[in-house]
Amino acid sequence: MNQPLSCPSKVEINEVAPRDGLQIEARFVPTEEKIRWIDALSATGLRRIEATSFTSPKAIPNLRDAADVMTAIQRRENVDMTVLVPNVKGTERALACQVDEINLVMSASESHGRVNLRMTPEQSLEQFANILNVSESSGVFINASLSTAFGCPFEGEVPESRVLELIEKLVALGIQGITLCDTTGMANPAQVKHLCEAVLSRWPETPFTLHFHNTRGMGLANALAAWQAGIKRFDASLGGMGGCPFAPGATGNVCTEDLVHMFEAMGVDTGVDLDALLAVASTLPDLIGHDVPGQVVKAGKSTRRYAIPATHV
Repeated sequence: MNQPLSCPSKVEINEVAPRDGLQIEARFVPTEEKIRWIDALSATGLRRIEATSFTSPKAIPNLRDAADVMTAIQRRENVDMTVLVPNVKGTERALACQVDEINLVMSASESHGRVNLRMTPEQSLEQFANILNVSESSGVFINASLSTAFGCPFEGEVPESRVLELIEKLVALGIQGITLCDTTGMANPAQVKHLCEAVLSRWPETPFTLHFHNTRGMGLANALAAWQAGIKRFDASLGGMGGCPFAPGATGNVCTEDLVHMFEAMGVDTGVDLDALLAVASTLPDLIGHDVPGQVVKAGKSTRRYAIPATHV
C-alpha cells in the first residue's frame, strides 16, 4: 500500500509492558519469569524495551528486582534497554547496570505532578538537571516523558502553550528525547495531530515518542493521527497491559500487537515479527494471572482465513 509522502514509511515501537504494565499488577512476577519474558520480547524485532524502573521498592514493589533483571537479561544488538528512574539515586543504580537509555518522568499539570510525583513541573526540571549532571559522562541516552500532555484528570485541559513551554525547557536542559504522554486517555486524534505537527515543526532534530492509553478506546486512532503528523516512535504495551491509577476503568496502554498489526496492514514497516510477538502475547494470561485487552491475539491477523461451514457448502 502506498503511503502519503508526509507519513513515515517506518516506525519504531518501544515496548513498555515490563515496566508500565507490571508495576500495577496485583501479582509479583518472579524475577526468572520476567527475564524469560523480556528475552522473548527482545527476539521479536522490537527496537527498544523499557525493562524496569529503578525506583523505591516500597513505592513499586513489583519492580523491586530491577538490578537483578537488568543484570540477567540477554542484551541483543540493536535492541536498547530503557529504564525509568525517579531521582539521582535511581540514576546511579541504573548506570551501574549499563542501561542503554534512561527515561525521566514529569507532568505538564501541576496537580498531577503533586499527586503522582510529589513535585511541581518546575521542581521536576530542577531534579532533571541534577540527573543530567550525574549521567553526563556515561554516554547513556536521556529521554523525558511528559505526562498529561493531552489533559489532566484533575485540571482538565492542559494548554498546548504550556506543553510547548515545558518542551522548550527540557531541550534547553539537554534532554535528548521527549515522550508526549496521554496519561489517562483524554486525547483525541485532532488534538494529537495538531500538537505533533507543532513539536515536529519547532524541534525537527528531537526524537519525539508518543505514549497513548486506551482508556476511552481511542489509542489506535490517536497513534494513527500522530503518524499522519510525522511521528515515527511509539510506546506500546503487550496485551494492552498497564493503566493509570488516576483513571478509573482504564484498560491500559495502547496494545503493542494491535498497534503493530495496524501499521503492518497499512504497509508501514515496524521491524517487528508479528507472529513472534503474538506468540509472546499469548503467554500473558499465565504470566500475570488474568486476561488482557489485546484484540489481535484473540481474533488473529486480518489475513486469517476460515473454512466455509459445512452447512453452507
